[in-house]
Amino acid sequence: MKWNLRMVAAQRDLWRPTEVLAAFQQVGFKPSLSKVAALWSGKPVTVRLDDLDLMCAALDCTVADLLQAEPVAGAQAAQDSGQAAVGAEGREPGQVRPVPRTRHGGGPRSLPPS
Repeated sequence: MKWNLRMVAAQRDLWRPTEVLAAFQQVGFKPSLSKVAALWSGKPVTVRLDDLDLMCAALDCTVADLLQAEPVAGAQAAQDSGQAAVGAEGREPGQVRPVPRTRHGGGPRSLPPS
């Protein structure tokens, strides 16, 4: 999941992480400025559920507004490349199995040292 804090804060006319920090402190949530800046930039940050509720109260939004699902890039790339995972035949199209990554050079992987 990716944080969508910047867009939600903009709807409340909060344009800087320091303004968002002040809004959080008004409801009793006191994160560090570096944590708010990380949330602002969309980086993965761990937040307790209680704190998530306070964030939503400060920004007058829902949890779904704050979190944005990331697209599954690996599944689409595997379908585009024509690769199929072992055992993928006979599965429904919506079900995706992991496909191992290839090396940057494109050749087969080398054997481990003996």
